Amino acid sequence: MLTGLEGLTFSVQTFGCQMNKHDSERIIGMLESLGCQEVAGPEESDIVIFVTCCVRESADTRLSGHVMSLKDHPVRTGSPLDERIIAIGGCIGQRDGEALTQRMPHVQVVFGTSALHALPSLLLQAASGARAVDTHEDGVLFSTDLPAHREHAWAAWLPITVGCNNFCTYCIVPHVRGRERSRALEDIRAEAEACVAQGVKEITLLGQNVNSYGRDLHGEPRFAEVLDAVDATGIERLRFATSHPKDLSEEVIRRFSTLRSLMPALHLPVQSGSDRILAAMNRRYTQARYLDLIHRVRDACPGIALSTDIIVGFPGETEEDFQQTLEVVDEVGYHQVFTFIYSKREGTPAATYPDEVPREVAQDRFGRLVEVVGLRALEQNQKDMGAVVPVLFEGPSKKDPRLMTGKTPKGQTVHVGAPENGCVPEAGSIASVRITEAKTWYLTGTLL
Repeated sequence: MLTGLEGLTFSVQTFGCQMNKHDSERIIGMLESLGCQEVAGPEESDIVIFVTCCVRESADTRLSGHVMSLKDHPVRTGSPLDERIIAIGGCIGQRDGEALTQRMPHVQVVFGTSALHALPSLLLQAASGARAVDTHEDGVLFSTDLPAHREHAWAAWLPITVGCNNFCTYCIVPHVRGRERSRALEDIRAEAEACVAQGVKEITLLGQNVNSYGRDLHGEPRFAEVLDAVDATGIERLRFATSHPKDLSEEVIRRFSTLRSLMPALHLPVQSGSDRILAAMNRRYTQARYLDLIHRVRDACPGIALSTDIIVGFPGETEEDFQQTLEVVDEVGYHQVFTFIYSKREGTPAATYPDEVPREVAQDRFGRLVEVVGLRALEQNQKDMGAVVPVLFEGPSKKDPRLMTGKTPKGQTVHVGAPENGCVPEAGSIASVRITEAKTWYLTGTLL
């Protein structure tokens, strides 16, 4: 029987939001610190870990497909284990718990959103032949005291809250991540300072609703103080996700014009342009309130890149409701929109709502929305033609490995050819690029 995890290989597959990506980096760092070795895929893995999302039904389907594909695959040659350990964590792990091992008997480990720290002991139990499940919600509030293995050494996710108090009627997140809890500002500042000392160029603050940071600690939101504290560390680029419109304060909006490091990009989910549907979603703002926020943000930061989330086909949505959503997209002119067809989630109020929108109707609206989104996104990118912008380079482009790729302050992807002198910018470096071509979802430029 194994007494430790040294020498075991593992792989992590991550679905869903930035918080899940952060959790995966902590899992990888924790297992590496215990002597495990990360490998590229499940075939060479003694341990396969899935960090899951349950926001949409397709996530459940994808997980089942991936897990079932491993059912009859033998463990790698030379493995000290008799069979591969399959572990499921994240939101599906929290939601379904032990039921996952009953539905998929070859799954040996299930861990919830507050149980990352317990994963090594759960894996040891599984190595001895036992099923191991931990979905208790009284674990550590934050996984930030665990070692981290960042995907990019120059970019860090930094959680400032976990959980959510909003209870939008379509959303399962409060039921699997729990109520909102804020980290101490001193801990956030200390982690940001450590990131800067390690050479991190870009920090993204994370929370289901970063704008309400501190309400549980102080009785009122203090997110602007977090932005001030992280900016003061000397970080070069600062971003945050995600914002709820009902809590976006004037103090936070002002920071886009006063803070050196805060990037000119804001993700502000609208979900629908119809007041009637927004009320049914329990979003607690109106179209007029949302558009007023947009105008105030643009007054503070002209040229800011805006992105959003939109759901089509919510129960009871009429063509008139949908047209109001199109009007918002047309007026705002987003750089990027994450578009979704409503997916029923058991346990949420909306799952019981009548007047389901027929799938073919929702699909038609989805197609029309995507068309408008693309037109407006192209218009926004074309505004940067000829501009010289600082680009944070990430490495070879997936589009064409002969090109380098990076991100502008607005978060746009830029593809750049190798310069004639052959001096290619290193990944994690920032260099000036002149934009020479604008497409819907990316820019092309020349290194200066």
